[in-house]
Amino acid sequence: MTNSITRRTALAGMAALPFVPALARAKTIGSITRLDPGLDAVIDANAPIEVLGTGYRWTEGPVWVKNGGYLLFSDVPANIAYRWKQGEGITPFLNPSGLVGPIPAGIREAGSNGLGIDAQGRLIIADSGTRAIAALDLATKRRKILADRYEGKRFNSCNDVAFGRDGAIYFTDPPYGLTEGDTSPLKELAFNGVFRLDRDGKVRVIDDTLKRPNGIGLCPKKTTLYVAMSDEARPQILAYPLGADGMPRAAPTVFHDFSEPLSRKLPGMPDGLEVDRAGRLFASGPGGIYVLSPEGKALGLIATGKATANCAFGEDGRTLFLTSSDMLARVRLKSSGW
Repeated sequence: MTNSITRRTALAGMAALPFVPALARAKTIGSITRLDPGLDAVIDANAPIEVLGTGYRWTEGPVWVKNGGYLLFSDVPANIAYRWKQGEGITPFLNPSGLVGPIPAGIREAGSNGLGIDAQGRLIIADSGTRAIAALDLATKRRKILADRYEGKRFNSCNDVAFGRDGAIYFTDPPYGLTEGDTSPLKELAFNGVFRLDRDGKVRVIDDTLKRPNGIGLCPKKTTLYVAMSDEARPQILAYPLGADGMPRAAPTVFHDFSEPLSRKLPGMPDGLEVDRAGRLFASGPGGIYVLSPEGKALGLIATGKATANCAFGEDGRTLFLTSSDMLARVRLKSSGW
């Protein structure tokens, strides 16, 4: 879900290259940096980061499917969602994963982006190319558009999803999927929003003031909403206190600021995030995935050496899967995310 200048340039160059996913050549990559003793309860700083596959254009949106024991993840520019299962490796799962049919001019990222499994067991897709939030039956692969407009105007390019306690879907809608971004003639909304999709289909605005809303998640009690901003002028994660109606009851606060690592030009930007059962955030930022305490303190950094867009807990809850640039990787945790 990152959209830094570096990523835009890289994607433009890779668009003309043949797309050939491959099994990883290297078994391990990167390193883990301990920034605070609190990391010791979460992960061993010497734990290996295992590469599961490589050769993708830009991996994103991982989600573990408990009923089946496999991981799904998006390759957004390639318009393919892949499936990984232990002993079976990586195979295409949805092709196309997003926009069906010829890709019109002006669409930069046609595929699925963020993925999630709702309480009904459906795959919920932030569909960048179709510019919609969609639900997919995993058994039949039949899709249903849940929302594609706000007040009659099409979304920009839906990016990431999270689930409220009442079955609502929170999602972000930056312009990353549009070739010309904010100046795209396809852009209908005057803002890049954070939204809530109620169970009855009503779409409500959480925030319409952010330049680049990206990753999204909720605390374990579903009372705080987190939104990451891939904004070079404001590389932060915001925390919104939610009321009983699932809407913000006060202005957001800065949960964590990534200005310092960004100033060191580490790869990546604030992007996707996961929240574990203890309220810790595993959040993309410059350098990799940061482990943040429930108070927003950086405990450690899981780095592959490349920009890491997103992560997800899987297997027994003690595996963290990483979608990092052109690869899929995993690392074992001491604590369980679930």
